[in-house]
Amino acid sequence: MQTFWLALLGLLLSGYFVLGGYDLGVQLLHPFMKDRDAALGAMAPFFLGNEVWLVAFTGVLFGAFPHLEGSLLSGLYPLVVTILVGLVVGNTAVQLRRRTRRGRRWWQALIVAGGALPAVCWGLVVGVLLHGVPRRADGSFHLGAGQVLTPFVLVCGAGMALLFAVHGATFLALRSVPDLAARARRAGTTLVGAAGAAAVLALVLTLLGVGASMTNPLTSALLTGMLVTALVAAWWSLSRGHRIRAFAATCCATVAPVLLVGAGQYPYVLATKAGAGLSVAEAAADGTTLQILTAFGVVLIPVILAYQAWSWWAFRTRTTGSYF
Repeated sequence: MQTFWLALLGLLLSGYFVLGGYDLGVQLLHPFMKDRDAALGAMAPFFLGNEVWLVAFTGVLFGAFPHLEGSLLSGLYPLVVTILVGLVVGNTAVQLRRRTRRGRRWWQALIVAGGALPAVCWGLVVGVLLHGVPRRADGSFHLGAGQVLTPFVLVCGAGMALLFAVHGATFLALRSVPDLAARARRAGTTLVGAAGAAAVLALVLTLLGVGASMTNPLTSALLTGMLVTALVAAWWSLSRGHRIRAFAATCCATVAPVLLVGAGQYPYVLATKAGAGLSVAEAAADGTTLQILTAFGVVLIPVILAYQAWSWWAFRTRTTGSYF
């Protein structure tokens, strides 16, 4: 039951990275798109709806893993707050950018900031979890600036932002009008190389002993290979104009960091450099609580999946207008 809920937690975060990730990526690419309103219009049918995955992830974290929530959020509080501020700023700027011409440039800057802040901070969170969280003598975890401002964690922050930008580019190539799609495809082809370079640098730092601290090295190696393969497939598909394959490849790439944290460090949900940490059993709620939550999960998750499938089917063609 505990492993099931851990897998469900990973599924919800993966869903947010895949679906919310291209929202952040489109915002990051905002200054480089000639028709900026059309670029935002491409994500408009799904805008805000994708964040239901983040809400569901938070609910599962609080309900099924209360001890993880207490340790994780207290240590990562500044990063979590920055992510939330970025989401609020970005969502507000996207919807209010047309209300006033005088402040149009300010709204555009806030759109970019609303994509950059969550993207970078999510990368920092992933980097901190992969690197290992220091544990005090009493068993509690403490995270300071020294654990965030390390080369490996900073590379993860930059790499995640680049990965979301590539994901946003493949989304625009798939959803927008031909001229904008061609520009997005060219941008994605360039950015995927930068994202790959960040992944390689993170791997080199790990091999040098100052990077990730993984409990399951073989699983981590396979997942790293999956990430690199997905990025290569995205570059190949973008170069040849295969927009559906490119988007599928970047979807796989955005899932890889979540799998690295979950499967690479199993059975720990918070690992330390020494290889120990907070285990799944220690972080999870009691069996009775998990059984009660399962009844809600069996209903809630299919509803979320059905809604997302229906929305993509209803808006399956290229977007030619604005839904804002």
